[in-house]
Amino acid sequence: MVVGDISTGTDLLVVGAGPGGYVAAIRAAQQGIDTTLVEKDAYGGTCLNEGCIPSKAYITAADRAHTAGESEEMGIHADPAVDMARLKGWKDEVVGQLTGGVEKLCKANGVNLVEGRAEFASENKVRVAHQGEGQGSESLEFEHAIIATGSRPTAVPFDFDGEHVISSTGALAMDEVPDRMLVVGAGYIGMELSTTFAKLGADVTVVEMLDSALPAYEDDISRVVRKRAEELGVEFRFGEAADAWTETPTGLRVTTVDEDENQTEFAADVVLQAVGREPVTDTMNLEALGIETDDNGFIPTDDQCRTAVDHVFAIGDVAGEPMLAHKASKEGEVAADVVAGEPAGLDYQAMPAAVFTDPEVATVGMTADEATEAGFEPVVGKMPMNASGRALTLNEPEGFVRVVADGESEFVLGAQIVAPEASELIAEFALAIEMGARLEDVASTVHTHPTLAEASMEAVMNARGEAIHTLNR
Repeated sequence: MVVGDISTGTDLLVVGAGPGGYVAAIRAAQQGIDTTLVEKDAYGGTCLNEGCIPSKAYITAADRAHTAGESEEMGIHADPAVDMARLKGWKDEVVGQLTGGVEKLCKANGVNLVEGRAEFASENKVRVAHQGEGQGSESLEFEHAIIATGSRPTAVPFDFDGEHVISSTGALAMDEVPDRMLVVGAGYIGMELSTTFAKLGADVTVVEMLDSALPAYEDDISRVVRKRAEELGVEFRFGEAADAWTETPTGLRVTTVDEDENQTEFAADVVLQAVGREPVTDTMNLEALGIETDDNGFIPTDDQCRTAVDHVFAIGDVAGEPMLAHKASKEGEVAADVVAGEPAGLDYQAMPAAVFTDPEVATVGMTADEATEAGFEPVVGKMPMNASGRALTLNEPEGFVRVVADGESEFVLGAQIVAPEASELIAEFALAIEMGARLEDVASTVHTHPTLAEASMEAVMNARGEAIHTLNR
């Protein structure tokens, strides 16, 4: 029997239960707003199910296996074997625990959960088609809506077939490590997964149209990451674009082409395509809301996450760069607060970003060039990790911590870190920018010894010409 369409109502409709949507729903419900959260796939969105969490699980496992097998200079001799099926099972357990936790938190905070695909019917009405044959649909009338449908891998230049050409999602679902992997794209996703699979034993080749790895970052940062990847056996082909692939009796043959139309062929078992992500804004009938996307498919918003339609908000990847899970969560809080009538807004200046390569990369705020362009006369301090006692005891001396501050006031303007645990270290500088701290505030804070965080203190002291453990410039 087919269940017919039923109608209900809610004060706030949230579409998408990723790190933006579920946070918005919980925050709104905590403020007494009748909130309904609609999700068509799995709670936690891409981040928990197919992106941030599963990739970090694989990165952790790959790091442990590689470190154990490459520690002869410490007197450790091991030849670890990776059981990929068991690793995948452990990863799935981690994901299941977190996604189950999200569902429980939503229910505990009074959020109404609806499973199905949402499609807007008018400015104040949405139709939710439930999954499965004969499950029917329901219509929801709402006063406010928050769109948080996230993003998906870009199918360029090849379509994904799930077997020969895979996305990051497919890479994190493989039961075996391929012997030969060709990665298209040397951005953050391509670099994270290429180093991970190299550590797990694959022969990895990375094809990138531009002339560097991590092209969005400064050269001295990308060079450190590239050098380490090459030490792991990753081969780079810069200035080349993947052009075609064919199946052969022994795998795949992938053809690339450079700007002079010269072609090169590579043998591979699988192609991991990681050229970026695109917003999911084409499935909801936004026209019914009166909302138009920009040329790249993103929904324009203001600093309160409000769209051109006053009672509709957009957060996370659908609202544009930076496409970061923690940015989505913060936008979810802001949007929920605005709906509740609170004076909320977002300042993206203190929004950190991290890449979980080897070593990690993390940034926040302005670079020195950006500070100059903004009218500041910046001072820069730097601490190399090969002068950090803790980095040496970890046998990870590559990289540095760099801080940028206003030369006159000494207000911290930004930081760039390429180092072990950079994703953790950047929090101190994000806090410094958020609270308006000066170099002296960070320099006078006692940091535990021996820790990686001391490098942040030394970089700040270097900016003031007072560094002890590195030469002052």
